[in-house]
Amino acid sequence: MQQLNKNIEMNKPFIYLRALRHVDYSVFCVSDGQKTYFDPVFNQFVPFSRVPCWQCEQGLRVFNQFVPFSSGQQVKRSIMNAIADNLGEQPSPVTFVFDIKGKAMGEGEVLSECNPTYSDQLFGGWMRSVKGGKEKTLKRRSPLSISAMRPIHPLLASSPRENATFDRSDKPNVHKVVVRDEKGNPLTDEQIEGFLEGTDRSLYRKWIADNKRATGLFVYDIAIDLRTLFCVSLNQFEPELRKETAAELISKGWIESENIFGPCLVMPKAEREHLIPALADALLNWRITSNQARTFSLMETLAVAISDNANNLAAAIRAKLIDDGEKPKAKPIVDDNAGADLFVTLPCAGYMVTETESATALDDAKNKLIEMMNAFDFENQVLPSVNAEPSLF
Repeated sequence: MQQLNKNIEMNKPFIYLRALRHVDYSVFCVSDGQKTYFDPVFNQFVPFSRVPCWQCEQGLRVFNQFVPFSSGQQVKRSIMNAIADNLGEQPSPVTFVFDIKGKAMGEGEVLSECNPTYSDQLFGGWMRSVKGGKEKTLKRRSPLSISAMRPIHPLLASSPRENATFDRSDKPNVHKVVVRDEKGNPLTDEQIEGFLEGTDRSLYRKWIADNKRATGLFVYDIAIDLRTLFCVSLNQFEPELRKETAAELISKGWIESENIFGPCLVMPKAEREHLIPALADALLNWRITSNQARTFSLMETLAVAISDNANNLAAAIRAKLIDDGEKPKAKPIVDDNAGADLFVTLPCAGYMVTETESATALDDAKNKLIEMMNAFDFENQVLPSVNAEPSLF
């Protein structure tokens, strides 16, 4: 019985991770300056709530009606890039197809290699659907389910706005100005001077108005499906692989096995042990590198919670609403008694009261992820079936 319980413990199929980050006046992704979404929970506190929320250009005046976020797609892309950087490898090649229709170029398919020897394909999944239906669609769902990075509470993040300028007025003799008329013809210096007479217009400065930024405390969640993390299905009715790709993998040492979804191929242990540390590091230390030229933020990690129970994460890193007089407030909480393994970094103590912060918190969290992934028995996920179908290869 003890051995059975041990096997059940080792083969828990999911790892859940939540991380809390501090973002200081930055930009995640550009959509009207910074993507935001409407939080309906606190709509009741809007002093002008009779105005429909989609018409409120500046969001709430007291509370955060529109809160910034980084999309799950951006988080996933950042993680995939971090894995490739950790391994020192190039991403898998992608084929972009376009169709010519008359004199116009139309959009076609985007075709991936569908090969799990590329780490971004193994962890990120793939889809290959060729136009015309002449080729069977190949699809692998990512074993990583990744959330958007969003505020831990709508009152603990905001999307401030700023006006910026592209200004070169300090050295006007170095730069060139071109002013065109309605027909696109450039004006002479004399014509420009005459046009500007009586105005205070500078031609060496561009006004960039109303730029939204993101600031506050943000969380992201990741679920790792260990059943498919290093396994690819051999099912040919809903195929993930071409038959020739599967045969090539077998020749390279991939192991024929079976998981809950049916016959599959499992990556050899030596290759798994090479990839797991890179994956664990990327899940914790990924960075948004786009849109940061003028709004860079360290986006430091304050706390990480890891568990095989998703509910434990929500309790370990959370926010609490406080009724403090005229308007509610929220405070962040990290709780090491909530059932999850909690790792608190030194900067966290600057944002909440904690006595468990550690200089090695992120390294400890990484080692915990590595330990949990290595403990899973990828080759023996289910008992052999008496009626198992024979291998196609």
